[in-house]
Amino acid sequence: MLKDFKEFAMKGNVVDMAVGIIIGGAFGTIVNTLVSQVLMPPLGLLLGGVDFTNLYIVLKEGAKAAGPYAALADATAAGAVTVNYGLFINSVISFLIMAFAVFLLVKAINSLRREVKPPPSTPSTKECPYCLSVVPLKATRCPNCTSEIGK
Repeated sequence: MLKDFKEFAMKGNVVDMAVGIIIGGAFGTIVNTLVSQVLMPPLGLLLGGVDFTNLYIVLKEGAKAAGPYAALADATAAGAVTVNYGLFINSVISFLIMAFAVFLLVKAINSLRREVKPPPSTPSTKECPYCLSVVPLKATRCPNCTSEIGK
């Protein structure tokens, strides 16, 4: 059983998939940071100073302190039950950026695969029109039926 597992784990596809998952996780962290730290602050500024991470709805006030809360961190610290739709907006934007990046990567890989195709080879044989046997392209007479073959 250990030998079978080793064979499975060392196959090219499994190792490639594992590397892809690890790189994908790191890429996801980079995209999330890009969205939350680079894209969302200017977007929030353009929309009138909105901080998307602090967009939430209080469903139930916290037991430690009553609302209103200045920020999501304050509501969470007070034990309030909230719907954090601003964080959801950040996640949707992160997903769209990551999906677009994966789309571009797959498109680039597919275009490379198309370019690698070898050119079609020229035929080196032809068929005898009389007995339908395969003869060399330069042959003028069929070796099987001895008929003359036109060029």
